[in-house]
This record gives sequence, structure tokens and C-alpha cells, in this order.
Amino acid sequence: MASLTVRQLDDKLKALLRLRAARHGRSMEDEVRVILKAAAEAAGREVLEKFEPPAMAVRRRAPPVAADARRILLIIGGGIAAYKSLDLIRRLQDSGARVRCILTAAAQHFVTPLAAGALAGERAFTDLFDAQSEFDVGHIRLARDTDLVVVAPATADLLAKMAGGHVDDLAGAVLLATDRPILLAPAMNPRMWAAKATQRNLAQLVADGVRVVGPNSGEMAERGEAGLGRMAEPREIAAAAAAMLRVAGPLSGARVLVTSGPTHEPIDPVRFIANRSSGKQGHAIAAAAAAAGADVVLIAGPADLPEPPGIAVVKVETANEMLAAVERALPADVAVFAAAVADWRVERVSRGKIKKQHGEPRALALVENPDILATVAHLKNHRPRLVIGFAAETDDVVANARAKLAKKGCDWILANDVSPETGIMGGDSNTIHLITATSVESWPRQSKDDVARQLIERVAAALRGEKR
Repeated sequence: MASLTVRQLDDKLKALLRLRAARHGRSMEDEVRVILKAAAEAAGREVLEKFEPPAMAVRRRAPPVAADARRILLIIGGGIAAYKSLDLIRRLQDSGARVRCILTAAAQHFVTPLAAGALAGERAFTDLFDAQSEFDVGHIRLARDTDLVVVAPATADLLAKMAGGHVDDLAGAVLLATDRPILLAPAMNPRMWAAKATQRNLAQLVADGVRVVGPNSGEMAERGEAGLGRMAEPREIAAAAAAMLRVAGPLSGARVLVTSGPTHEPIDPVRFIANRSSGKQGHAIAAAAAAAGADVVLIAGPADLPEPPGIAVVKVETANEMLAAVERALPADVAVFAAAVADWRVERVSRGKIKKQHGEPRALALVENPDILATVAHLKNHRPRLVIGFAAETDDVVANARAKLAKKGCDWILANDVSPETGIMGGDSNTIHLITATSVESWPRQSKDDVARQLIERVAAALRGEKR
């Protein structure tokens, strides 16, 4: 459902949808919205009829939650991505949270208060001048009776109103009145996202302390539109919310960026340039940082690993995609670049499969990929306080790693010997040399989870020392 677009329907369904849209005098996209709204209403009624008599108030017995469960206020904005909010409610509840919903007027064109309220287990709020809730200044109560406010989808209109402090509905009043943490999941057309006004508004909100997850790249609901602007998937938003609600630890209040896994650089639709990185060490570092209370963003190349719980994961394929994701994830307090990024990519990717020909093999022209570690280490603005790289070597491990530290401009290098006989690349253990500008510290061979925990302990100690 999360990847459903008109373009992805088979030809028969598209033909039926086209006929239905023409019969009603609507575009195909508008027809999809009408169908989704009707389906959401039907699903909501089915749930209500199962749990409550139809004549009773809109309630559903939500999954049992602990008395001390964290409270999340979900504000659903008006965009086609609003249909994902129903899945998001479930995922937030699965993490043990109690969820309340506010729907903007525009959101109600895509999902209904009935469906959102049925899933949340209590009525959804829609109106600033609701006689049932405003007798006790309900918008102030909603703003305060929560531990976290999540806005998904966060439309360009909502971003603009928040940045300017404008209030003309219940959502705006709550967002202006709350003193709780706010998490935004932007969703809009790529051109709207790239607009200077949107980026100014986003920069203001980030400066105000608002957290952001996404957006992702991909196809849009509009025909022929693709790019950066898709709302983050519900699991990503739920993970980011869980991280913001995490209990205190040595890295509480710190934002940690981790890259992990290999990159795949396409040659043609079938082949690509890659390496043997499993992503195990990077994923372990992200999990250890989250366990220490950090707000973690994991930018993962193609790796066959489960996503660490409670972490916002951004999936990428190529080095250029990873660099773009890293830049979007900044600012951060700590950046750990554990990914094995391909040094080279094909200068021109073939649109079709390259056929084997008799005679000389076809030469591939290569160009150098961006150096993500060096790029971030040399930033003048938004450089993390601690930039950590990895050096996977097969000979002269420490000497090569020292040279890399100086060349890249990072603060620490974790060097390891990835010769085939060590079994480190793709394996479950690692042998690390922690190299700084003034010292080399060799750690014993241990599991990658233990390496991650030891590294995060050192990171926390370094940040504490910096504060002193």
C-alpha cells in the first residue's frame, strides 16, 4: 500500500480507473483519493461495528497500554500521503504509545476522523471551535497532555504556518501552544520541497528545535512526477518518534549519524560495482548509540540486515545517494562513517543490458565517487563535533590509517585488517585500532556488538570532556 501509485497499477486496473474517473468527471488522481476515502470510511465502520454498537460514540478498544505509556499527538496534514497515517497509528501503538489524532480540514479529504479515531481508540479532533472540547480550552489541553507531537504528513502549508506562527485552525493552535518536542514528516511535490520558501521555513523550524524525518525519494502520486518529497514510511516515522521518547542515557540529547553497509554503483540494469561489506558493524554502532539515549539516523546501503529498533533508517543504493542523505541528516553531534562506499562509479550507466561481444571485452570508463567522510570533516557549517571514519586495510594497517586520518580531516579513525584470512569483512567479530591525532589504541578481537558498545562509551566520554 505504501508504494501504491497510479503508474504502478496494471493496465487492466488503469483502464478501469480511467473509465470510472471519466464517468465522474474527475482526474485519475482525484478518483484514487475518492476510492481511498471510501475505503477508509468502510474500514472504520467495520471496526466500530465489531467493538461498539453503531449508535454509540466513535470509540474503539485500542490495544492495552501501560498506565505510564508515552503519549503521542499525531497531526495529520492534507496530502495524498495522509493514507499512510492510519498505518502510522498502529505502529506508534505497537511501540507502546497512546495516540491521539488531529485532522486538518484538508486531511479529511483523504482520511476520515472516523477511521483515525477508530484506530486510535478515541475520537479524533478536527475543529478549533468544537463545543465539546473548547469549553475548557481544549487546544491548550491537547498541546500539553502529550509527550511528543508528530506531524505526518507535514505539508508545505503546515511548514509555512509553523515557521511563521500562523494560527487559523486546531492544528496550528496546538503547534503554537505546545512546549513538547515536535517531529515532522514532510510530504509534498519535489518542486514544492525544493522551493526556496519551503527550505527557508524548514531551516527556521530546525533552528527552533523541531526534528525532521524524511522526505524520501521516489514516485509521486501525480502522473510522471518523481523525486525527493515522498513522506517517510510509517516504520521510519515510528522509529524516529521512539528515539525521541527514549529514556535518558550517556548520549541523551545528542544526535548521532551513522552510515553502514556497501554501496551499489550500477553498470547497467543488471550489473553493479559493489564490495563485500555486510553492514553489521555500522548497524551495531547505530543500535549502541540508540541504547545510550542518542537520537540516531542510520543511512544504510544495500544490506540484508534487520533495521535496529527505535532508529530512523534511510535506505540508499549509491554513493551519491548516501552523500545526499548525509547532508539532509545534518546537523549532528557525532557522525560515524562505517559504510564501505565504492570509490568509483561508471561514467555513463547503460540503459540496456550490455551484451557480451566477441573479441576485446568492453571497457568501462570510471569516475571517482564523492568522498563523504572528507566532505563532512571539512564542513565550515554544521560540522559534527566528532567525525569518525573507518579504514579497511589489508597491509600496513596503522600506517595507512594514520595517513587517512590526516588526509580526510576527521577526528578518529577505526582501522581494521580485512584480509580474507581475518574473516572480518562479512563476519561477526572485529579487531580495531582506534587512531587519533595523538595516539593509537589497539582493541582485542571481539564481537562487532562489543566493538560498537566500546566505541559509544568512548564517544560519550569525549563529548562529556568537551562540555567541561
